[in-house]
Amino acid sequence: MSVQAVVFDIGNVLIDWKPERFYDRVIGEDRRRAMFAAVDLHEMNDRVDRGANWKDEVEAVAVAHPDWSDEIRMWHDRWIEIASPAIDHSVRLLRALRRANVPVFALSNFGIQTFELAEKEYPFLAEFDRRYISGQMGQVKPEPAIYEAVEADIEFEPEGLLFADDRQDNINAAASRGWQTHLFTTSEKWASRLVKDGLLTADQAL
Repeated sequence: MSVQAVVFDIGNVLIDWKPERFYDRVIGEDRRRAMFAAVDLHEMNDRVDRGANWKDEVEAVAVAHPDWSDEIRMWHDRWIEIASPAIDHSVRLLRALRRANVPVFALSNFGIQTFELAEKEYPFLAEFDRRYISGQMGQVKPEPAIYEAVEADIEFEPEGLLFADDRQDNINAAASRGWQTHLFTTSEKWASRLVKDGLLTADQAL
């Protein structure tokens, strides 16, 4: 089936999301490695992505790990520096698809409060036809329920969806449901895929 709609992940597809890089810059790689070995910050973030209160989760982990409390609180206080910058070429592709009248959706693991902050920093997040945000839904990728919820809400068959995500497990889950998929590594390769599938011309995909 030809592609009828495009589904974007957000983190590492439209916005860089590399917390380790932020901490390497701020506290140095050696201290970052020690902190991430002592504190499971990604597990903390997963709880936020499921809908837990962002500030409360960060504060609870900071209190539980006093040796790293200042650094852990940066996950809240300096979050917009962690979730940056925008991937400009991917943003252009999103807008090019809209101009070409291709329906575009977002499906992303994202907290309720963090997404509210991201919307203020990145206005293009308001440009999707619909957005499926894990914290708001109480479901996360790659669990089947979140894909089922998307399928139940939109008017396209799973086989007509093209989904771009940077994580193989999320891609595999979508593919198992019949979605067409693209493992995102660079915006240039994503552009080539959109051209290959006839959604954009080469000029539109620049």
